[in-house]
Amino acid sequence: MKLKDTYPLYLNNKAAQPNTDLEVTDKFTGEVAFRTALATPEIIEQAIAGTVRAAEPMARLASYERRDVLLHCVTRFRERFDELAYALCVEAGKPIRDSEGEVGRLIDTFSIAAEEATRSYGEVQPLDISPRSKGYMGIWKRVPIGPCSFISPFNFPLNLAAHKIAPAIAAGCPFVMKPASLTPLGAIIIGEVLAECDILPEGAFSILPAHRDEADMFTTDERFKLLSFTGSPVVGWSLKAKAGKKKVVLELGGNAAVIVDKDADLDHTLERIVFGAFYQSGQSCIGVQRILIHDSLYDRFKDMLVAKTKTLVSGNPHDRETFIGPMISEKEALRLKGWIDAAVDAGATLLCGGKLEGAMLEATLLENVPEFCDANKEEAFGPLANLMRFSEWDEALEQVNDSRFGLQAGIFTRDIHKVLEAWDRLEVGGVVVNDVSSYRVDNMPYGGVKDSGLGREGIRFAMEDMTEIRNLVIRRV
Repeated sequence: MKLKDTYPLYLNNKAAQPNTDLEVTDKFTGEVAFRTALATPEIIEQAIAGTVRAAEPMARLASYERRDVLLHCVTRFRERFDELAYALCVEAGKPIRDSEGEVGRLIDTFSIAAEEATRSYGEVQPLDISPRSKGYMGIWKRVPIGPCSFISPFNFPLNLAAHKIAPAIAAGCPFVMKPASLTPLGAIIIGEVLAECDILPEGAFSILPAHRDEADMFTTDERFKLLSFTGSPVVGWSLKAKAGKKKVVLELGGNAAVIVDKDADLDHTLERIVFGAFYQSGQSCIGVQRILIHDSLYDRFKDMLVAKTKTLVSGNPHDRETFIGPMISEKEALRLKGWIDAAVDAGATLLCGGKLEGAMLEATLLENVPEFCDANKEEAFGPLANLMRFSEWDEALEQVNDSRFGLQAGIFTRDIHKVLEAWDRLEVGGVVVNDVSSYRVDNMPYGGVKDSGLGREGIRFAMEDMTEIRNLVIRRV
């Protein structure tokens, strides 16, 4: 399979090729794989104006029409499955099996949205709660919020774009999306498929690759009624500060923990933790970074983890045996390698991995990482996990909460009382039992607390942010 040499942007539903200024590299070879058009401020202005014009006709689309657009996308994504997976493998360096998994999730996400497009319910509410309101009743419904601004990250170029685009269509909101400059092709192909849908009014969508320093309007323009950003905490919170009156949804970073209690099934736990820590080279905001192991099984499970991690195959992401592909860039790999070396210099023990060649960083396990080290307190966003001991359940919960992040956590235990206590006490957006923090199904509410974000994704929950309640009060006379 071969990619095209150039790809367009999508402006007000139509392909446009004003330039070929954005070079996108094959993340394994480092060579330029293709070029895309790069949006200028003038193009971004045209796109925003288009969403304003499209807001009313988008809102008037019948729910079955929105559903049919989403089902068309599902059909086309299935037909283009291999192309989509190959594109991911090239532009993101994602191992081919993981790339195929993400295409499957893209299809799931649009399928769920198609179902939810016809489920935007309201409520009849009695208002006669006192003598003064006798004879009154209320009815409320949800209406589209209007033009939306979306900024998606590099690590899931298809699925995290889908989690913004699909609910917007289901809710009846026009949008402008800025995909990550490192991995724009997934969103561009989604735009190509949407452009086949004549029912969408002109301006319903624009897909605009753009450099961050030229894309300020995605955040500041008051014509947008919602900004949804997925990316780093530093960038996300700075965007919120500049966003003005619009709603803001932030899906940010984490340094997720898992707890391995004394009654855990170690064989199952081993398979899931190694996957959760090193899947797509650890470049997931809910990837396992901190592994808390009960004293009674620490040494045994540590040996199991090290042995299993050493078996992971690194190399060309097009090879089906490859589990660890390249990080997104050599710069990011050097950053994380520096964190690992600094932790070792500060007293941590390197259990395995730690070697770097270009953008390829070995799967790495550390133990006894000092609390002040970046490898412990910040988001690694790469193939690194740290082992820690605990003796009491309360102690483990406190260690999980000892972080400025709070996205998801995993716990491995058979004790339902500990499960419920963790659900009550852990300061995270989600607790996953007998699986890793990186587990996600695309219809569940997903998001974090503390520095990990604001709001929730998952189609129905995203649609709630993309709609507003409009009340109707009726007096019966």
